Formats: sequence, structure tokens, C-alpha cells
Amino acid sequence: MFTGIVKALGRIAETAPGPAGRRLVIEADAIAGFALDPGDSVAINGVCLTALDPTATTFAADVSNETLEVTSLGRLATGSAVNLEPALRAGEPLGGHLVSGHVDGLARLVEQYADGDNRRMRFEAPATLARYISHKGSVTLDGVSLTVNKVGDTAFELNLIPHTLAVTTLGRLETGDAVNLEVDQLARILERLLETRPSEPRNP
Repeated sequence: MFTGIVKALGRIAETAPGPAGRRLVIEADAIAGFALDPGDSVAINGVCLTALDPTATTFAADVSNETLEVTSLGRLATGSAVNLEPALRAGEPLGGHLVSGHVDGLARLVEQYADGDNRRMRFEAPATLARYISHKGSVTLDGVSLTVNKVGDTAFELNLIPHTLAVTTLGRLETGDAVNLEVDQLARILERLLETRPSEPRNP
């Protein structure tokens, strides 16, 4: 489980064929603050993966073919920047919202413009996922917990502050780029509860 609060920016130092997909080697000066152990969960651009061979500044992660197909990780090349977050530990503050690290799909940036020092960004989501995105609700984009400002049929708009633009990869996005989208788990749970709710008996 994660919170969507990015702890460090990493860089893809190496990418090579893996056991059943691709192996990524990630480098980041701030990894020492994570104290990653072999087998720990870590979110890379919002995708929950297992840390392998961690050192003070690097770790590896195996990405399956399925994950490469349904997330943006398959498009990463050597030198690409990535958002990193270690798994939430008991007693740590929940600064964002509960994030599973299981990406639902890809959203595409269709428009962005300056709003003072902030930046407004409008994304297009798959129709099957747009239903879970609500005004003032939470979404996770490339591992970053964000609050939705506006919603349309399949589009939603966000307001990113200078800090978020500076410490995550979102400030480097260009119009047309795809990002990993995880919708709010509570919306999915609520839908499931409503689907399975027994019908109330009618009064005679």
C-alpha cells in the first residue's frame, strides 16, 4: 500500500530483457532514505514492483509482459525520470490517499496551461474508468496523489502547484503524453457494494 506522495525522483540507469518481461535498474541519490531491503515493495511511476539487489543508490525491478502492456513502463528508456515511493509503513502519516500500486489504465494529457505559478492539466481517461473520477475526488497519476478540480464525460482537470511540478515527473509532461492512472479504490468498493446489495423486501 502507498499514499501517492513521491519520495524521490529516480532515473532508469539500465533496461534489459528479464525473466518474463523486462528488468529495470533504477538509480536515485535519495534511495538511502528508503533503506530498501530485497523483496520490499516500491512504486515506480505508480506501479507496485519488488525491489531486487538494492544498494545505497540503485535497485532493480522485474516488470512482467502484462505490466509492460497495460502501463507506461514499457515506454521508458535509459535516462527516463521516474517517481519513486516505498510502501507505507505502520505509523507513517497518510499524506495523500490510499494507493494500491495496481494501475487501472492510461490517461492522456490533452491540454495544459499556466495559471499563475500553477499549471492546469486536462487529461482524457478511458470511458470504463472515467465513471470512477469525481469532482474533488482523488486520482493517482504516475504515482502522484492528486485532487480532481473538474470532470467531464471522460476528461478531468487538475491544478498542480509548483512543488508538485518540481519534485515529480508531472512537470515534464508534454501534451499527448500517457500516464499511469489509478482511480480511487473507495469508488470501486462502493460500486461493488451497490451491485451486490440484496433487494429490500416490499411492504405488503
